[in-house]
Amino acid sequence: MSPRPVLLFDLDGTLADTAADLCETMNVVLEMHGRGRVPEARVRHLVGGGARLLLDRGFRETGDPASEEELDRSFEEFIAYYGKHIADHTKLWPGVRDVLDRLEARGALMAVCTNKVEHLSRSLLEMLAIDHYFPVVIGGDTLAVKKPDPEHLFEAIRLLGGDRAHALMVGDSETDIDAAKNAGLPSICVSFGYTRIPVPELGADAVIDHFDQFDAALAKLMPAHFG
Repeated sequence: MSPRPVLLFDLDGTLADTAADLCETMNVVLEMHGRGRVPEARVRHLVGGGARLLLDRGFRETGDPASEEELDRSFEEFIAYYGKHIADHTKLWPGVRDVLDRLEARGALMAVCTNKVEHLSRSLLEMLAIDHYFPVVIGGDTLAVKKPDPEHLFEAIRLLGGDRAHALMVGDSETDIDAAKNAGLPSICVSFGYTRIPVPELGADAVIDHFDQFDAALAKLMPAHFG
């Protein structure tokens, strides 16, 4: 009996458009520290790596880099505010729910692998009503490492009871695609997410411009399961 396919999904920018809420939260925190606001269009290039790195980039965008102490304090302020406003404007990308329904029907094992802290990730998945697809959520604070460290992905596969040889990563940034490369997994990159590096330069095995194209990419990369 063939092992079930394993699909690992990033969250911010991959499953959902979270930029507006991340942007507002970062700007609220920056203003607390006497900094200016960063336009949302720019924030889309700063996301990836978790809230602390987002804040570090935000401080650098608006003046001198923050000290470690200032980043520690800012991170706590970010988590407190974002937890109350996590889905004010956030929405699933078009086609996501249909893809998840089809994968579930095919018996795929699915997990979220994100550098967003775990409890906020679970809260957002629940608010978006897709938490039931993902029995495993590995956040940025779940392990001692985070993406692009391959252990982040390996732990998700292990908890799902899956096989690395039948796993694939879906993401939107260098953090995700590098994690897949480091883990020896094929990857699908969405072109509409958040990345500091142009999507064609990330080196994903397939790129999609809409989730309507997901099934074709999956058939190409996992033909034993979806061909």
